[in-house]
Amino acid sequence: VQLVESGGGLVQAGGSLRLSCAASGSRFYEMNWYRQAPGKQRELVAAITSDGHTNYADSAKGRFTISADNAKDTVYLQMDSLEPEDTAVYYCNAIAYYSGMTYWGRGTQVTVSS
Repeated sequence: VQLVESGGGLVQAGGSLRLSCAASGSRFYEMNWYRQAPGKQRELVAAITSDGHTNYADSAKGRFTISADNAKDTVYLQMDSLEPEDTAVYYCNAIAYYSGMTYWGRGTQVTVSS
């Protein structure tokens, strides 16, 4: 199983980024985006199930949108109105059908300058 994130980078406050997570090697019933800022615990940002149900952290509501392209086995996180507080390493996470095993990508850095 592989989860490969891309799309991170440096952006000014108020800008946008779109993260991608390409999954392979299994079928997943839920895929999530987490983030971890320096000195802080990893936290859930957004989640999407295989039937399209989504859930967001309060900090992401109204600014971030999670979506999935099932044909490409790819999940996206569109991040708008970015704030310096969004600076973190963003990780893709997936939970496999049947086994329930959890997988993680290696992360992609998002830096928002003020």
